[in-house]
Amino acid sequence: MAKRSLKKLAYEFKLTRVREAGMSSKVDSPELATEYWKSTIECADWYQESKEHLVTLFLNTRFNLDGFNLVSMGSLSECLAHPREIFAPVLCASAVAFILMHNHPSGDPSPSRADRNLTRRIAEGASIFEIRFLDHVIIGGSEEPYFSFREMGQL
Repeated sequence: MAKRSLKKLAYEFKLTRVREAGMSSKVDSPELATEYWKSTIECADWYQESKEHLVTLFLNTRFNLDGFNLVSMGSLSECLAHPREIFAPVLCASAVAFILMHNHPSGDPSPSRADRNLTRRIAEGASIFEIRFLDHVIIGGSEEPYFSFREMGQL
């Protein structure tokens, strides 16, 4: 009887691409990641300027972009996400590396304590999974276009 109940609880999952993310180009710096954000993420139908959005960019062995995933859309001042919600699509995409990105609608890209804690936890997880966590980029406004944890030596 235990064998039957296990059989009923088993599921089959299939990973499929929903749509292409545009031309595959090299994204190996915060400047290029910011350009991609402004040309693709900010132009998406689901994007709302007054809310925070947390996105992962999936990269292959040459750091060419293979796609992205909207992990979470939050409020004006915060966007909640658990590390498993960040890593699940990265692992499913078989990404060799990834960049974590989110915006601050206020225009000030300075990281909060929550941003720093999340970055630390994601760096620990990436080390365990042996996936390169290239950067966590916070998109700001016109005066300060971004904050890069890697550029600041915090990753």
